[in-house]
Amino acid sequence: MDAASAAAIIFPDRISGQMGLMWQQTKAPLIVPLLKLLVYLCLALSIMLFVERVYMGIVIVLLKLFGRKPEKRYKWEAMKDDVELGNSAYPMVLVQIPMYNEKEVYQLSIGAACGLSWPSDRITIQVLDDSTDPTIKDLVELECQRWASKGININYEIRDNRNGYKAGALKEGMKHSYVKQCDYVAIFDADFQPEPDFLWRTIPFLVHNPDIALVQARWKFVNADECLMTRMQEMSLDYHFTVEQEVGSSTYAFFGFNGTAGVWRISALNEAGGWKDRTTVEDMDLAVRASLKGWKFVYVGDLKVKNELPSTFKAYRYQQHRWSCGPANLFKKMVGEIMRTKKVTLWKKLYVIYSFFFVRKIVAHIVTFVFYCVLLPATVLFPEVEVPKWGAVYIPSIITLLNAVGTPRSLHLLVFWILFENVMSLHRTKATFIGLLEAGRVNEWVVTEKLGDVKSKLGGKTLKKPRIRIGERVHVLELGVGAYLFLCGCYDVAFGKNHYFIYLFLQSIAFFVAGVGYVGTFVPKS
Repeated sequence: MDAASAAAIIFPDRISGQMGLMWQQTKAPLIVPLLKLLVYLCLALSIMLFVERVYMGIVIVLLKLFGRKPEKRYKWEAMKDDVELGNSAYPMVLVQIPMYNEKEVYQLSIGAACGLSWPSDRITIQVLDDSTDPTIKDLVELECQRWASKGININYEIRDNRNGYKAGALKEGMKHSYVKQCDYVAIFDADFQPEPDFLWRTIPFLVHNPDIALVQARWKFVNADECLMTRMQEMSLDYHFTVEQEVGSSTYAFFGFNGTAGVWRISALNEAGGWKDRTTVEDMDLAVRASLKGWKFVYVGDLKVKNELPSTFKAYRYQQHRWSCGPANLFKKMVGEIMRTKKVTLWKKLYVIYSFFFVRKIVAHIVTFVFYCVLLPATVLFPEVEVPKWGAVYIPSIITLLNAVGTPRSLHLLVFWILFENVMSLHRTKATFIGLLEAGRVNEWVVTEKLGDVKSKLGGKTLKKPRIRIGERVHVLELGVGAYLFLCGCYDVAFGKNHYFIYLFLQSIAFFVAGVGYVGTFVPKS
């Protein structure tokens, strides 16, 4: 063997040896301590989340045991006719329906609003149409005219721009002269269908309790069984309504307004500063500002309003970005204002800052992704970094079981829910940091696509699973995380002692499935 051939063999070995030495020198003093620090931090955040979940669980148990329904905590009496005053004894109610290109559902929401039972001369329906499609605009206007011809007091309102999106539309709607006569405003998004007795069950809270600003109803999902993704959403949202909203209402008379299916006292809305479009969660913004003025909120959990869950993965991702980015951005903008206010107690301030914002809107998203999808798999590659069993198994198991109590019928889907929520935590974490840092997509507003009765319009055919279309349906982030988890799983099988590989392989499959867009339903383009 000549000298050139020997050098060609030795040289790569020397490079690989030097790289291995550099890795060992970097790993021990830098990477391992950093990973340990992050693990300790995530364990601390997990304990915070665990304590919050247990606390809310205890409150819910106590509420069930003692039967503290809103009608018992506050004065509630059915509205009665007054012979002398007639219909003028009833307050004037405004019903707002903001919409944007809602071709599939506009008839449902307008019909349900016009079907609300209330003295006809004491209710005004206001359709706020921001549609950019002229055909849809014409259809919505015709629908309003059809109901007006039946004697319904309905107003079709448009504007020449979409400034402020939904908040801008609602704010503009409040400027009309006929609104000044109204005492309360009920708000329903375009896919919401309230029952006829909705106002009879909510307005008495506001009439008999002058310190109450908002009455919020629960959502009832008409398409929860459409696909596995909608079942997963139902599990998450049922916990939000069954536990989070109930606990906030019963303990501090505060919770986040859900943006729809609620009734506001107009004087409280105005005192709080009205609608603002500084974030993508104008509903939560208004609720926090009203609460800081000393107003109370009531959540009526047994009053349900039908609505639709997003059933396409694209629509759900956009919705979750808005729902995660907005609260984080609002927290950044309002934390100082909350601390400075003098109209509420110190405990309520702590509840809003710590429980409502920090733990539920920030910690919950970051821990789920960073700890369970990044750090825990990394400990397989770095055996020097250990996660105690209580942090890796017991705490997440208890949190998961507490989250599942809201939807008992879906307990058998718990494993799928865990995997799906971990996938979505990628987007929620990214959106949370965008909101905190006020990065590029902080004010992105994409209206959630609704399908309405699209099934019947397809001739009764069931919606299909999406076909994989390269370039259209591939999501690189999900595929990247899936590959990382899969490699960690393979390493654990070959060299690891933690036996995380079962979880790692299952979770990697979930990320791969989402990465190729094979989630939710697929509606063929017409």
